[in-house]
Amino acid sequence: MEEIKDTLDGEQLQENAPIEQAETVENTEKEDKTTGESKKGGIFSKKEKLQKKPKTEEVIEQLKTETAELQNKFLRLYSEFDNYRKRTQKEKLDIIKNASENLIVTLLPVLDDMERAIKYAAKPDVDITAILEGEQLILQKMKNSLKQKGLTPIETENVKFDTDFHEAVSIVPAPSEEEKGLILEEVEKGYLLNDKVIRFSKVVIYQ
Repeated sequence: MEEIKDTLDGEQLQENAPIEQAETVENTEKEDKTTGESKKGGIFSKKEKLQKKPKTEEVIEQLKTETAELQNKFLRLYSEFDNYRKRTQKEKLDIIKNASENLIVTLLPVLDDMERAIKYAAKPDVDITAILEGEQLILQKMKNSLKQKGLTPIETENVKFDTDFHEAVSIVPAPSEEEKGLILEEVEKGYLLNDKVIRFSKVVIYQ
């Protein structure tokens, strides 16, 4: 009986051996396939990374190109700004140089009248009254011309002394308390140009 049992066990082991070998081969193939795929995937991923990663030379060339473009833009902007600066400086100098042109053109008729008045005064047997009247007309004409340009005289008659418009050149005692600070006399007329003091009135005041 023991011999028959051993024989049956041996036969069963022999029958099971091919199955175990087949399973071992199948598992080995799966492992090899998995390992191969992982190795294959790793190789391709490295290649893809190498392909995606730009080369150092390409990066340098790209940076050089961008730097050259920025330099050209800077040079163009600097050139345009320099031309603008020179143009504005020239325009400013022209404005300053010709600022008085309009005023001179306005005063030329007054100059003509003064020259005619001097010629008339040089004649013999001249009427002094006519000369005075002519001078008054010339003076009024000049005042009107300057007024059109924004020139106005500073008021001093019956006005209290104001340091914003007046300059005291002399002080005299006031006859009464009410007259203290009032302007007694105008020594030199002051003027405003478009509400800006261009010359203070020189006055004598009561104190």
